[in-house]
Amino acid sequence: MKTLFFTMAASAALLASPAVLAQSPQPAIGEPEPFELPDTQSFRLDNGIDVTFIPFGLAPKANIQVHVRAGNLDDGDMTWLADLTGAMIEEGSAGRPSDEIALEAASMGGDLNVGVGLHTTTFSTNVLAEFGPQAVGLLADMIRRPDFPESELERVRRNLIRNVSVSRSQPGPVANEAYAELLYGTDHPYGHTLPTTEELESYTLDDIRRFYDANYSAQRTRIYVAGRFDQAAMESAIRDAFGDWPEGAADEAVAVAPNPGPVMQLIDRPGAPQSTLRVGFDAVGPDHADYPALVVMNAILGGSFTSRLTSNLREEHGYTYSPGSGITTRPGAGGYWTFNADVTTSVTGAALAETFGEIARLQIEPIGAEEGDGMRTWLSGLFILQNASTGGLIGQVAYRDLYGLPDDYLDTYVTNILSVTNEDITRVANTYLDTDEVILVIVGDLEQIEDQVTALPQLEDVPMAGE
Repeated sequence: MKTLFFTMAASAALLASPAVLAQSPQPAIGEPEPFELPDTQSFRLDNGIDVTFIPFGLAPKANIQVHVRAGNLDDGDMTWLADLTGAMIEEGSAGRPSDEIALEAASMGGDLNVGVGLHTTTFSTNVLAEFGPQAVGLLADMIRRPDFPESELERVRRNLIRNVSVSRSQPGPVANEAYAELLYGTDHPYGHTLPTTEELESYTLDDIRRFYDANYSAQRTRIYVAGRFDQAAMESAIRDAFGDWPEGAADEAVAVAPNPGPVMQLIDRPGAPQSTLRVGFDAVGPDHADYPALVVMNAILGGSFTSRLTSNLREEHGYTYSPGSGITTRPGAGGYWTFNADVTTSVTGAALAETFGEIARLQIEPIGAEEGDGMRTWLSGLFILQNASTGGLIGQVAYRDLYGLPDDYLDTYVTNILSVTNEDITRVANTYLDTDEVILVIVGDLEQIEDQVTALPQLEDVPMAGE
């Protein structure tokens, strides 16, 4: 036994030797693989519900998701009414309490989840395939026959109020709220990310039922099933469970494009050791020809761990731990690009200067072949990995459907990313990251940071919000 331990230790030491490692060159990066969406089968019920089956994988599991076009976009002036409605739907349906429903889902090898988003509320379960038809019936009861038990309303309400209180105590959600208001104003639901406690306390069961009746119906519903399952049995179950659901009214909520800059808002947080930054610009969505180039540009600038802004602000200067950027889109209404970071208070101005400097460098200097090829390859591989699970596939197909994109959007995604040229990256950086149109929010200690920020030449002519 001692001899075995010695041999293993010696082998480990040898493998860790720098000399040995130096003799083992890294394998060459392979060519990106194209993505091909598995063959899908789609059909429509007479009441307008679209259903998509995605045969995928080897495990005998069925991932079932019902997407209802009812979200915060439909809140009107009652922020988070969609969230309160979704939470109350979980509290019982068809005369059965939530714990009994949860136990039934568990007996099928899964659980039930409800997620409320800006545009859609998603009901999902991932069960053993043999229980797929039974799970469809359980989901239908939850979605079509909620009890909205009055005995649970105050507890559910208090949970949401607590979540809001926690969010408002943190600089990130505060910055997000102010940023959304600058982008979309105060007259549209996109501009309201958090309700007040008073708003949540004012909502009644009648409000919840009204929201449900106005927004939950067959015409606004899509069903997705992915995995290995009996398609004939699943189709029969879906038709039985959802086929007689009334068609209902069409979705009338309207998405809007973000407001252009320039504008900035500084929010005081006395004594804050860090400043929370949101730097944004108006952009386009996936239905625009520039979108693939915008995706690659974002990855190079701030949207990956090896991005320029990460290397600069984190690795070189130590201003922040986890900076990043991303593109947020809205169906039929474009979107925006945002850089996020929490930087040390004393270097707030310097961090912003470096951020604007990296944007300018991307706009002026040609992209090197190695950097451009590496990021295109990474994005292509990442996309394929994101589609390596039933949940990932449903998410991508649902995204395509929500945005009304072509049927081959997912099949051509990798090709479109790989077709982006380095010149395209420079072009979209100049087109969409115009610092004269910046939208900026900073939450921090204004006594320490205001002079740093207003002294930057890029912000010299940027008006303060409300001026």
